[in-house]
Amino acid sequence: MSELDLIQIRRELHQIPEPGFEELKTQAYLLWQLSSMQVPHMEVETWQTGIFVRFQGYDANKTIAWRTDMDGLPMNENTNYEFASLHEGYMHACGHDIHMTIALGLCEQFAQAQPKDHVLVLFQPAEEGPGGAEPMMKAEPFQRWYPDEIYALHIAPELSEGTVATRPGLLFANTSELFIDFVGQAGHAAYPHQANDMVVTASHFVTQLQSIVSRNVDPLDSAVVTIGLIQGGTKQNIIAGEARIEGTIRTMSAEAMRKVKERIQQMLQGAEASFTCRTKVDWGATYEQVYNNHELAEDFLSFSEQSEDVHSYACREAMTGEDFGYFLKDIPGLMFWLGADSPYGLHDARLTPVEEAIHNGVHHTAAYLKHRMNT
Repeated sequence: MSELDLIQIRRELHQIPEPGFEELKTQAYLLWQLSSMQVPHMEVETWQTGIFVRFQGYDANKTIAWRTDMDGLPMNENTNYEFASLHEGYMHACGHDIHMTIALGLCEQFAQAQPKDHVLVLFQPAEEGPGGAEPMMKAEPFQRWYPDEIYALHIAPELSEGTVATRPGLLFANTSELFIDFVGQAGHAAYPHQANDMVVTASHFVTQLQSIVSRNVDPLDSAVVTIGLIQGGTKQNIIAGEARIEGTIRTMSAEAMRKVKERIQQMLQGAEASFTCRTKVDWGATYEQVYNNHELAEDFLSFSEQSEDVHSYACREAMTGEDFGYFLKDIPGLMFWLGADSPYGLHDARLTPVEEAIHNGVHHTAAYLKHRMNT
C-alpha cells in the first residue's frame, strides 16, 4: 500500500460516512483493505461494526494500542470535493476518514515489519454518539488483548500541516449531550389563555440556561452550555403544545458537570411551575474527559521536539469532547492534535483537511510507537 493508495483510501472512506453503530460499509471496506496485508503475525477480529487488529510482537514485553474512530456526522457536505459524500445527510466532518486512513497506514507498517511488542489497532465505531469506546472496552477481544498503553490522534484544522500538539493532564473536556422535552397544551393562536405555549416556555428556558455558566459555575473553572437545536409547533396560527431543545454541556471538571446538571434540573422544576407544563430531560451520551498520562505526554513532546518531520508544542486544553477518555481513565496513554491546515473547522460542512496530514500522521505515529517499544 503506497502513500498514493492512502490518499485514494481516504477519498473512498470520505464518500461513505455512516452513523454510529451503523458503519457497515465502512467496516466492510476496512476489512477488505486489511485482507490485502494479511501476514502470519496479524490477527483480525470484528465487534459490532468495529474491528480489532493485533500484531504479535517478536520479543514482546507489553501491548501498545492505537485507536481510531469510524463514524460520520448527520450533516450535508459543502466541500465541492469530486469525492464528496455519497450518503445524503451524512459527512465525515470531524476527520474520521483521515483518522481511519492513518490507522490503516500503521497496520501496513506493522504488517510489513513485525513489531517488537504486541500492537493492537482499534477501529472504534460511534465516537460521535452514542459512544463506542466504553462498550468496546468490555468486548472479549479487548479484554483478551488488554493493552498496557493506548494512543490516538485528532486532526486540528487550525494547525498547519506538519504540526503535532498535546499536553500532560487534561486535554479535552467532560461532555454530556442534553435533550429536553416540554409538554403543555396546544391551542388556537387567537386564544392563548386556553393553551400552554411550549415555544414560549422553551425560549425562556434557553435564555435562562445562559445564567448557569455566569452565575453557578466557579469562575476559576470552565463550562459551556450550548443549545444547537430547538423545535416546536406545526403551523403559524397554532400554539405549540410541545417543544424540544437539544444541546451539549462541556466542563473542565467533573464537579462543574455535576453542578450544571443539578442546576438544569432545578430550572426545569421552576419552568413546570411557571408555565404549567411537564418536562423530561435526557443526558444522552456522557463522555469522560481526555486526561493524558503526564509521563507519556512529556515523553511524546520530547520525542516530537527531536523529530525533523514535525513541529511540536504543548497546547492548551480544549472544550472538545471525545470518548477516547474512557480508554485513558483505565489505561496510561495520550491523544494529540495533528495539524490539518483547513480554513474551516471541525463539524463544519466545508471542512477540507490537507491530505499531506495522512503522511505525517502515519510516519510520526509509527516512529513514536516504535520508540515506546524500546523504553
